[in-house]
Amino acid sequence: MRISLSRHVEIAVGIGRTVLSKAYFSRPTVQVARSLIGKYLVRSLEGREMAGRIIEVEAYVGGEDKACHASKGRTARTEVMFGPSGIAYVYLIYGMYHCLNVVTEKEERPAAVLIRAIELDGELIDGPGRLCRALQIDRNLNRHDLTIQEMLWFEERGGRIPRHQVRVFPRIGVDYAGEWAKKPWRFRLDLPRPMIKRSRRRTMA
Repeated sequence: MRISLSRHVEIAVGIGRTVLSKAYFSRPTVQVARSLIGKYLVRSLEGREMAGRIIEVEAYVGGEDKACHASKGRTARTEVMFGPSGIAYVYLIYGMYHCLNVVTEKEERPAAVLIRAIELDGELIDGPGRLCRALQIDRNLNRHDLTIQEMLWFEERGGRIPRHQVRVFPRIGVDYAGEWAKKPWRFRLDLPRPMIKRSRRRTMA
């Protein structure tokens, strides 16, 4: 195991495994979102690790993006988006489903990537609420540093994803955002249908 003390250097945690650094998340949000496809979201619980391959994400880019929470200004909820990159932004929807985002870009530039779907143990966990339920992610992890390999983090595990395997769509549920709703900022890995079975977990969102 090799761990760097620099916050701008990725951490090697084993053969073929590297924790994504703050520098990785400090890049432009759409670039980060696209590059997260095929990476792994890792959850450590009671000495056991669960790792989900990232299948779908959405980018939310600054206060000018009318679909972004920060478009309504700096509030107690969105304050985390104005902070350093690589930090978790976890919020609740419909009073019962959590959504996980990772803050991107430089400080004072409120932007983030929403994690929408993962492959976990051969199952497709499709929807931000479902994946948070599967990985036991809630608001206790809001503002958690996702770059230090504690509780929840992202990893590179090798294997290049060809560009033609990543499909691009408008974001979901943001019709209120006018022209911003049409931005092609949702990225999804194009999976062979027999490859992954869809989860039957009884959750929504």
